[in-house]
Amino acid sequence: MSMGPVQMLVVGFEDGKFEGKILAELKSLRESDVIRIVDLLLVSKDESGDILEVEHSDLTREEAMEFGALAGALLGLGAAGEEGVEAGALAGAAAASDGSLLDDGAVWYLADEIPAGQTAAIALLEHRWAIPLRDAITEAGGETIADEWIHPEDLIAAGAAAG
Repeated sequence: MSMGPVQMLVVGFEDGKFEGKILAELKSLRESDVIRIVDLLLVSKDESGDILEVEHSDLTREEAMEFGALAGALLGLGAAGEEGVEAGALAGAAAASDGSLLDDGAVWYLADEIPAGQTAAIALLEHRWAIPLRDAITEAGGETIADEWIHPEDLIAAGAAAG
C-alpha cells in the first residue's frame, strides 16, 4: 500500500455555520486525489449536553486495517525495536478492523472537551499529492530533514520575537 503523509487536523466551531462549504471542499479535494479522508469524526454537543457524532472514512475496511497495521508496526518499532513490529502490526490491524482508526475514546474525549452548544472535528487526512514528490526525492537519494507546517500565527510570532 502506497501511503502519503497523514495530517491530523482538529477544528472547533463555536457558532458553526454549516452550509455545506466544508464538505464541498473536501469532496473536491478527494475527487482530485489531492487528499483522502483516512478518518473524520465530528462531535457536536447541544445546549442540554446531548452528543451527536458523525464519522466518515474514504477507506474500505481492508484499507483501514492496512493503515492500522502500518501505524501499529511503526509504533511497535519505536517502542520495542524489531521485536515490536509484528505485535504492533497485529494490534493496529485489530484496532482498525471496524473500518475506523479513531476509536470511541476519541468521541468521548472530544465530547468532554467541548462546551455545550459547540462542535469539534478530528480529521486524519492523507496527502495523496505528496506521494510522487516523496518518491522522486527518495529515488534521487534524498531524505526528509524537517517537515513542518508554517501558519500565519507562526510568522507573526517570529516577527514579534525578531522585533
